[in-house]
Amino acid sequence: MIRIAVDAMGGDYAPGEMVAGAVDAANDRPDIRIALVGRQEEVLAELSKFTYNKEQIEVVNATEVIATEEPPVNAIRKKKDSSMVVALNMVKNGEADAFVSAGSSGAILVGGQVIVGRIKGVERPPLAPLIPTEKGVSILIDCGANVDARPSHLVQFAQMGSIYMEHVVGIKNPRVAIVNIGAEEEKGNALVKETFPLLKACPDINFIGSIEAREIPHGGADVIVCEAFVGNVILKLYEGVGATLLGMVKKGMMSDLRSKIGALLVKPALKRTLKSFDASQYGGAPLLGLKGLVVKTHGNSKRLEVHNSIIQCVTFKEQQINEKIRASLGTE
Repeated sequence: MIRIAVDAMGGDYAPGEMVAGAVDAANDRPDIRIALVGRQEEVLAELSKFTYNKEQIEVVNATEVIATEEPPVNAIRKKKDSSMVVALNMVKNGEADAFVSAGSSGAILVGGQVIVGRIKGVERPPLAPLIPTEKGVSILIDCGANVDARPSHLVQFAQMGSIYMEHVVGIKNPRVAIVNIGAEEEKGNALVKETFPLLKACPDINFIGSIEAREIPHGGADVIVCEAFVGNVILKLYEGVGATLLGMVKKGMMSDLRSKIGALLVKPALKRTLKSFDASQYGGAPLLGLKGLVVKTHGNSKRLEVHNSIIQCVTFKEQQINEKIRASLGTE
């Protein structure tokens, strides 16, 4: 039985969407147990709207909430009875196998490292979301946790990302590339130039060289390695362009009668195509390299993304990703 602690108070639409997503996940998977951590009365009020197996979902009371604008370190240190800290401590103490939150990114990163702790040998845990591409999905690692990474960190990111893509996503011998401003080996900033030969010499990854940003949506690599500043810019631009294009397509289809008739004809095919580029289909971003699983979902997550993030935890646990990371980094 896999146990997942959900921060019911984190995110723009908490607790409603967090509770709804948790109920959907429990109804889909009878082999999981979910602890909804948050203000008990508010969480129970949302739960009362749904039908579910009462043995699968419990409410763990936590009286405080960490707001997005709060300084992460102070919030984790001072708000001991916050939904986030209580849930993270459940993972630390073995009461839960995983933690899911749409709350403050900074607090999740701090809490994950300080409370749950790093696997021995892991220098820096990276935040690693799956991003949609023409060929399926790729993992972007790191996208927000380490803005001043060193070459050795990026090598570990490549190793952990490869393990995740092979055992969670199911891509054998995933292609690893480092984000660069050109395909030539001599290009890049100091970090990329120093990291490139280390990745090239790493025996347990399938390193294919550099990847330019324009090749990422085409699925040019399965594991996209970069430090967090670059990764976060890529992720935000990716999301912004996707939303803008979708809006423009919808507007164009409704511009006149002919367009509306055409829209009716192409709607089923277009809907299938656009669904594959919907980030909510792929769950949240795991913070890899911790002793327990910590998953960060978008702050504006609705029930579908919360549901998928919880199911993502099940696959992570079943495939023993942490154990494989320990073995890969020579800590066992």
